[in-house]
Amino acid sequence: MTNEKPIADAGAYGSAQPIVRKIGTADLGDALARGLDDFNAMPTHLAFLCLIYPIVVIIAARLFAGYDVLPLVFPLLAGYTLIGPLAATGMYELSRRREQGLDISRRHAFDILRFPSLRAIAGLGVMLMAIYFMWLLAAWAIYGLYFGSAVPESFAEFAREILSTPSGLALVVVGCGVGFLFAAVVLSISVVSFPMLMDRDVDVITAVLTSVRAVIANPITMAVWGFVVAGALFIGSLPLFVGLAVALPVLGHATWHLYRKLVES
Repeated sequence: MTNEKPIADAGAYGSAQPIVRKIGTADLGDALARGLDDFNAMPTHLAFLCLIYPIVVIIAARLFAGYDVLPLVFPLLAGYTLIGPLAATGMYELSRRREQGLDISRRHAFDILRFPSLRAIAGLGVMLMAIYFMWLLAAWAIYGLYFGSAVPESFAEFAREILSTPSGLALVVVGCGVGFLFAAVVLSISVVSFPMLMDRDVDVITAVLTSVRAVIANPITMAVWGFVVAGALFIGSLPLFVGLAVALPVLGHATWHLYRKLVES
């Protein structure tokens, strides 16, 4: 059960700002359970497979043509955590409809295209895409810092360089550190903002500020949530990315329920 402890809004934000709550890790488990229940009631794995596999095929085809993009494969896939909130907007809508007892046909995932807040949602989505491409540029720059313009000739050589050389280990440490900063920024600005834009008549600044305030009010709990999301996406990507077709929608539904716990109605 949610610990309903509203946090008073700071005067700098004004009295119209939504009130955020403090929650605990038990609330994360409840949100995940509700997200899984939504997925079981409204399975969308086939739709996500249609979104995931064209990207995977393009990457695979480029790799077979040459290994010059091999250093960017992990950053490309890790970027799911950065654009996931945008990809999950349809899941938020389905969870919202199920919560209100409305028709939950999967076609309603596209109802966001008729939302009055579509422009704000699109603008926030463009921001996330910009952050994603900034992450790719940063990842490429970090690789260049340690390996220069050298291109691995095979997967085996690339793995050996990364796992058994000082430069490779430094690349892993620095890359993961920078990636963590990007992920923390995206989590802070998006964990509440996308669901709020679909649920309330608010502007994008209010939605983003509320999201940031929710993270600041629950730093440990939201850090745990970030690791849960990253872990679920990592595990989902292992069996030829098939697991992402389940992990992505479940996390999307769960995020809707997390928003309900974080922001007072």
